[in-house]
Amino acid sequence: MAVGPGTLPEFFPIAGVRLGIGSAGIKKPGRKDLVVFELAPGSRVAGIFTQNQFCAAPVTVSRQHLAQGAPRYLLINTGNANAGTGERGMKDALACCQALADTVGVDASAVLPFSTGVIGEPLPVDKIVSALPATVGDTDENHWAEAASGIMTTDTRPKGASCQVDLDGHTVSISGISKGAGMIRPNMATMLGFIATDARIAPDALASLASELGEKSFNRITIDGDTSTNDACMLIASGQNSGPEITSDSPLLPKLREALRQVYLDLAHAIVRDGEGATKFVTIEVSQAASQQEALDVAYTVAHSPLVKTALFASDPNWGRILAAVGRAGVEGLDLNALEIYLGDVCLVRNGGRADDYSEERGQAVMDREDITIAIDLKRGTVMERVWTCDFSHDYVTINAEYRT
Repeated sequence: MAVGPGTLPEFFPIAGVRLGIGSAGIKKPGRKDLVVFELAPGSRVAGIFTQNQFCAAPVTVSRQHLAQGAPRYLLINTGNANAGTGERGMKDALACCQALADTVGVDASAVLPFSTGVIGEPLPVDKIVSALPATVGDTDENHWAEAASGIMTTDTRPKGASCQVDLDGHTVSISGISKGAGMIRPNMATMLGFIATDARIAPDALASLASELGEKSFNRITIDGDTSTNDACMLIASGQNSGPEITSDSPLLPKLREALRQVYLDLAHAIVRDGEGATKFVTIEVSQAASQQEALDVAYTVAHSPLVKTALFASDPNWGRILAAVGRAGVEGLDLNALEIYLGDVCLVRNGGRADDYSEERGQAVMDREDITIAIDLKRGTVMERVWTCDFSHDYVTINAEYRT
């Protein structure tokens, strides 16, 4: 079950980026569960990782290797998170890096590992190592769709986005894939995202873009309020485009940023639309807040409310649940008579209570939609923030109750 059609785009190949897909049989025999990104020499990589203190071994190793220089390969496995595995987990992650490095003839520090799946189980290193030669032999610049499927876990469908943008007469291509459906909360989630462009981007500009764009997209989605151990979102610039290098003060940076922003948003929204058991895609918009933190506190309180989320699943315009969530968000000095709450274009709350022109029929008409916006106008300042979430259905409980079976 997912919201919307969810069809993959036509991916633009990224010069200098090749993808290989293999089957290690980590969780299920024959399943495509291994993906390798091969990056051209000189490629630059930046990214953000989970803020969960129990971060998985591959997160630690990727951070270390990323700090050491120029990555050439990304190694992703599904079916096993290699998290909560202690010292053995670190050794296993490094062993996989070394095996890929030996296969392709680079230093192990040039390999960034990523894992997703069940927490607490030892990584089946032998299976991964055995599958590496075939996976590397499969690399092709047109394998984005296959890779999108290869990184799935409880996802019901692959997720991807792609576009091109003209920068000073040079056509720059951007393609990306993501995975995630549950254990999704801001500060990253049980999600992986990989976005690549052939643009030439200076290291400081790339790092700034990875942080800024990830913050406003993947760090603004939530399925269930749980922050995972394995999250990562990487931005790759292969530098194979003949256009000028994009620096932090380049006049071309805003146009490139906007194109990348749309890809990031498409990938993040795709995760919410495929949330475990989701039937609704919900935008929560908080406007006229006094600060960013205040806006986010209100938005996430509503987004994480089980009562709001179950009302959404039932298509029940029980607006009192939204009002109650706003009231417990911890905003000091909130003027209840000033704020307004909307469901789509229908005003729910005005002057401290139900809006005079509200009717159950109008509220029901909005709740019956798949895509819903809850807008909260605090009337306190000039700050506006959006987060995206979904509803809670019976299937969410079933999926997570049976996750390890």
